[in-house]
Amino acid sequence: MERIVAVVPKDGLHARPASQFVETANSFDADIQLGRADEDDLVPAASMLAVTGLGVGHGEEIRLVADGDDAEAALDALEEVLSTPEAGDEE
Repeated sequence: MERIVAVVPKDGLHARPASQFVETANSFDADIQLGRADEDDLVPAASMLAVTGLGVGHGEEIRLVADGDDAEAALDALEEVLSTPEAGDEE
């Protein structure tokens, strides 16, 4: 199962948002990967280094791919992480 999501946090998938994303991905019984929406390369969502290494910024779209028992719930939760501004982003 697959989903395209825009990254809302102002800092993109760096530092705190990436940490929350990876922690959320690891809490589900699913194999989750992500990559830029316009590219075919995917990296494991369970890896902080891989997630931050994508260098995804605010407003960019990413593709989430999940397979496993919790795939849909995992995509829902990860979309919420990516769609929620960080405190102080409202400027």
